[in-house]
Amino acid sequence: EAGNPEVMALWKTMNQWVYDGFGTTYTNLGVNFDSYYYESNTYLLGKDVVQIGLEKGIFEKDPDGSVWIDLTPDGLDRKIVLRSDGTAVYMTQDIGTAIQRVKDFPDVGGMVYTVGNEQDYHFKVLFLILQKLGFDWSKNLFHLSYGMVDLPSGKMKSREGTVVDADDLMNEMTETAQKISEELGKLEGYSDAEKAKLYNTIGMGALKYYILKVDPKKRILFDPEESVDFAGNTGPFIQYTYARIQSILRKATFDYNKEVSTSSVSLHIKEKELIKQLELYPDIIQQAAKNFSPALIANYTYDLVKEFNSFYQNVSILGETDETKKTIRVQLASKVAEIIKSAFSLLGIDVPNRM
Repeated sequence: EAGNPEVMALWKTMNQWVYDGFGTTYTNLGVNFDSYYYESNTYLLGKDVVQIGLEKGIFEKDPDGSVWIDLTPDGLDRKIVLRSDGTAVYMTQDIGTAIQRVKDFPDVGGMVYTVGNEQDYHFKVLFLILQKLGFDWSKNLFHLSYGMVDLPSGKMKSREGTVVDADDLMNEMTETAQKISEELGKLEGYSDAEKAKLYNTIGMGALKYYILKVDPKKRILFDPEESVDFAGNTGPFIQYTYARIQSILRKATFDYNKEVSTSSVSLHIKEKELIKQLELYPDIIQQAAKNFSPALIANYTYDLVKEFNSFYQNVSILGETDETKKTIRVQLASKVAEIIKSAFSLLGIDVPNRM
């Protein structure tokens, strides 16, 4: 904060290493951001706001020069917002960042902070401070507090030295997907590049789905082998069903998109159940948004796939002799694939056309 040129140069170099590394990992995960906020750019704004809060009597200065806010009447404790040497703490930076975001996006309806549950107390304090400073948008701030992820080998926590490198984990997932795919032996005719892309799609799908199918607040024990299982509530199981439907659609040698009248046809019980499941999708998206829970979309997709597989095993699709029935069944299969692809895209997961 003193602006020492030598320290600043070293700090910028080391920070860039971190940002470059993050960039690689996020690209591999298929994650991108519209804008970045750096604490180094927002702490000065935070310090200005602390000064205003001091003048209003919201903050208080201790004899050593440090600045605090007393939240004991609100059931919390005293919280430092500036050190005695005048330097910022995390809270100062977060105050500045929140205010800057609202300045940059004035019509934003609220903000969701997606941070682990170890920071629950920090965000209670942050939101309360912003409220006391008179920012009416502070009531629309929400901390999406998620549980930690454990691996069979140990907890994924950098501060305790039991860190699991995300890039290593992603590579391991792709290798696991390759091993299982080779054992199943269904990739004749694939080029090496096509195989590599498929292994990555399956591996990343397994990793993301396994974590996202659990309610965000719950702690997770992540098992790489189990997550790539091609049966059960896993990403690859759902991807495999999507690929199976694509195979049906490729074999359908007629125009199955044409309009048909269902009035002359009595639907099979499995068709009715599948239609009911498809009808739930828009409502599930709304529920997931309202509850800040991608798990609702993940588990809905699994239920849809189970319903489709039951339909597939009980009802003839391309072997049906009645043209109207056959068209309806192919249309149903096509709709299921469309919803799987849509739901998985909301979860950031790709679906392969062949598997």
